[in-house]
Amino acid sequence: MEKQIIRLCGREVERPGHICAFFSSPEEEYETLLPYFRDGVDAGEQVLNIVDDASVDERRASLVSSGIQVGEDGVTVLGADETYLASGKFEMEQMAAFVEQQLADARSRGRRMRTCGAMSWLKKNAPGTDRAIEYEARMNLLVPKFDCTFMCAYQLDQLSGETVVDILATHPFVILKGEIRENPFYVPPERYLADLLRARTRH
Repeated sequence: MEKQIIRLCGREVERPGHICAFFSSPEEEYETLLPYFRDGVDAGEQVLNIVDDASVDERRASLVSSGIQVGEDGVTVLGADETYLASGKFEMEQMAAFVEQQLADARSRGRRMRTCGAMSWLKKNAPGTDRAIEYEARMNLLVPKFDCTFMCAYQLDQLSGETVVDILATHPFVILKGEIRENPFYVPPERYLADLLRARTRH
């Protein structure tokens, strides 16, 4: 495949891989996501958007009204309860396996994949949510294997300072106030996961 260039926030970024996007309003979020989805569809990529279940129909309608195809050859929109919380709780291995299968399916059709997952499901505090940051770190291991782009969308008013620190540690790029930049606080997944394992062992 050709070198992957993603256009985001008025910039061309080579192989951004895994992006955390902090938004302050739905309008700010759509301003970033609509071009991101449109470019993915136009490039023939497999595009997946996961949102709150209550927002699935609204998101599909918004995409269609913006001229972005929805469905198999466009943006697939799924709810958090059928993905992140499919068993009523967050099972990290199950969700990671789901994502990897989506990536493998896309590659079998000669397609790259780009995603955006709304992380607002975290506020439900379902069992297993404490492993969400470990999951974020593990997603970085899939990027070089599949040459994909993941974006995780966070609403700033739902986050504590401690959570923001953890999010920044697991994403090499960050979007804030409509700008994308390399994240100086990113920790490579091998190191982050090793540190996490050591911390668990101590406890």
